[in-house]
This record gives sequence, C-alpha cells and structure tokens, in this order.
Amino acid sequence: MAHGETGADGPGSPGAPGGAEPLVLVDEPAPSIRRLTLNRPAKRNALSNALRGELFVALREADADPAVRAVVIRGGGPCFSAGYDLAQDPAEAPPWPITAADGGWARHVLQGWFEMMDMATPLIAQVHGYCLAGGTELATACDLVYVAEDAQIGYPPVRLMSPPDMAWHPWLLGWRRAMEAMLTGDSMSGTEAVAAGFANRAFPPAELDEAVLAIAARVCKVPPDLQALNKRVVHRAMEGMGMRDAMRATADINALGFHQRSSRAYFTQLRASVTEALDARDGQFGDYRTGTAGAGPAEGGDTT
Repeated sequence: MAHGETGADGPGSPGAPGGAEPLVLVDEPAPSIRRLTLNRPAKRNALSNALRGELFVALREADADPAVRAVVIRGGGPCFSAGYDLAQDPAEAPPWPITAADGGWARHVLQGWFEMMDMATPLIAQVHGYCLAGGTELATACDLVYVAEDAQIGYPPVRLMSPPDMAWHPWLLGWRRAMEAMLTGDSMSGTEAVAAGFANRAFPPAELDEAVLAIAARVCKVPPDLQALNKRVVHRAMEGMGMRDAMRATADINALGFHQRSSRAYFTQLRASVTEALDARDGQFGDYRTGTAGAGPAEGGDTT
C-alpha cells in the first residue's frame, strides 16, 4: 500500500467529535492486531493536542481489549510524524493537564510516553518519511520500531530551540552517536537508524506495511499474560539503569533551553512565520525542508 493511503477500513477513533474527521484512524488488518494511523497528512501528522488526545484514547482502549495482542502505530500520508505542532489552535486543550511551573511541557509529554511504556500490550512503531522531534519520542515509547530504508529520523530543535523533551538519544544510540545527534541536529536514514540502535529493522518502503504486519503476527503468537511480563523485563531493566530518572532530569534541562537568548530569538521568528523560521534554522545545514530530497514538513507540522 502506498504511504499516501491510510488504509484504515475500520471505525475512526472514538475520541473524534461527532461528524469530524478523526485524527486517528483505527482498523484491524489481521487477527489480534489493532492498527492506529495518524491522520493529519496535510500537516505531516504534526502532534497537536487533539491528535495526541485521540491517540491515547485509542491506545488505552486497545490495551484494555483482551482480543488485541499487538498495536501498530503508523502515519498516513507522506510521513510518520514531523513532530509537535508549532502552529496548533491554542484553544485545543492538552490531553492531560500541564503544570504552570517551568518545564511543565516536557514533564507532561514524558507522562504520556511513560504511560505507553507501562501498557501491557506490545506497541509497534511503523516509520516512513519524516520522523522528527516529537515523532521520534512517539516511536521511542513503542516497544518495537520498524522503518523504511529512506526514512529521515532526527531532532532538529536542538539547533535553535532547546534540548529534547525526551532525551532518548543516549539510551538508544550510545555516547558517541548520541553526542553527534545532539550537537548537529542531523537526521539518520532508516538504514542508519537500525545500525545506530534506534530501530529494529529497515525495509524497502513498498514492503514496510506487509513486513510490519508479519512481525506483529509473530508477536501475537505469545500468550498475552506472558507477553506483558516479557515486555516488563526490558523496561524494568532499563529503569534499574536509571533511564526514567535520566529522562526526567534531562526534561528539566529542556526547560532551561527556552530561557537562552538564542531560543528566545528563535521564538520571535516563529511568531512571525513558522515556515521562514524553519527555513532559516535548517538552511545553513542544507537539510530537512531546505534539502534536495523534496518538500520538508508543512508549516505548523515540524517540531517543538
């Protein structure tokens, strides 16, 4: 199936308002597999508050359904997700409360990603096209990550805005690769992401849907009561090594980033024009929206 097609024949997310186009499409492409498709293709599946709200409703329902043994999360349209929505409607309430204290944003998104890690049902990220900033956080919160070979995975906000909300880099990439990612904001291809440790395997784009469903079917063969414990083994080991404490600590550093002179100047640019600010940020690097690979993330659909 082409990545421009959602392929979701089932009902829309129950979190969508009556009559509105759902932001998360829900289907069951094979027995015991629930598939969630992010449905903001014109905005490169930017993670608005409303989209995240619908996503977590769908995730909780899948985790509570004994018939579901694996959940696949993918993006409809040209990419997985280009990150948090920089130009979303301020009237959209966040999926759960954010404290007014400094650093509240990063702590609240971590709450969501940790909730996904704590779910009993295995979660599988299917990544194609752009997977940037908040999009990489969503993929990281999943248990398995499979990518198109030509995917672009990166965290460009480190260039002018702030360190990450969720600093997954040291845990998945190791010291040297994490340092390079943090100090350049450069992206990895899907093939490079597998070699670096971000993803499990890479597939040709045309084969990604079929390959992910085949792997999900294998995951479903293990009884869910044991599978929940198998998942917990890895998470408890990572917690024992300090992963969650470290992510919470680096979320506080994220808050410091917004007080730096460079970040404040960048936000002034963003308020004037999101598109021009992103072009100015990445133009000197010659990548993302300014590169030669084609159109980058749509306005309002990049990163925070």
